[in-house]
Amino acid sequence: MRTDQPDQADLALLRDAFDPAPDGADALGWAAVHAFEAEHGVVLPEPYRTFVAEITDGSYTGPPDHGLVGLAELPSDWGGDPAERGLARPFPLTEGWLWEDDEEIPEEEVDARVGRVRNDGSVVLGTDGCGMYWHLVVTGPHRGHVWCVTDVGATPFGAEFGHTGAASGFAGWVAHWHAGHPWFDAEA
Repeated sequence: MRTDQPDQADLALLRDAFDPAPDGADALGWAAVHAFEAEHGVVLPEPYRTFVAEITDGSYTGPPDHGLVGLAELPSDWGGDPAERGLARPFPLTEGWLWEDDEEIPEEEVDARVGRVRNDGSVVLGTDGCGMYWHLVVTGPHRGHVWCVTDVGATPFGAEFGHTGAASGFAGWVAHWHAGHPWFDAEA
């Protein structure tokens, strides 16, 4: 997965999935992307960076089920304080975590750790409802990976992590959706 240079095949796939995008927002343009990056102290991973600059900044049709939100937006059902979000702070996970069943972490520490998973080092791509949010990691070791963060745990998306046969990263996530596959489609 390339995160520093746009892959032309990935951009072609993204254009195919969203162009024309009569249901989506206009692309932001490079000046707006650079301003967002400067304000938040991050450089967005490719191909998402080029996607929001040149293709579209959101789509009502998805992905996910309730639409792809714009770069500087949060889903309408987001249940936290947007001021708590810190994109420049590293995303805290490198493997899935089911906090609902985690008995190794003291209960009083779980809420703080969950808050870091929800707020640190990622842009929120959208929601499938019922507390299921998709995040694109922008800082830390998992930069460029898409994660599903729910009310009970967090799981990275991509074949190397199980749960799906799809490629990881933003382009793999969109390709999987565009092909009409269910999110969690790995053979058991």
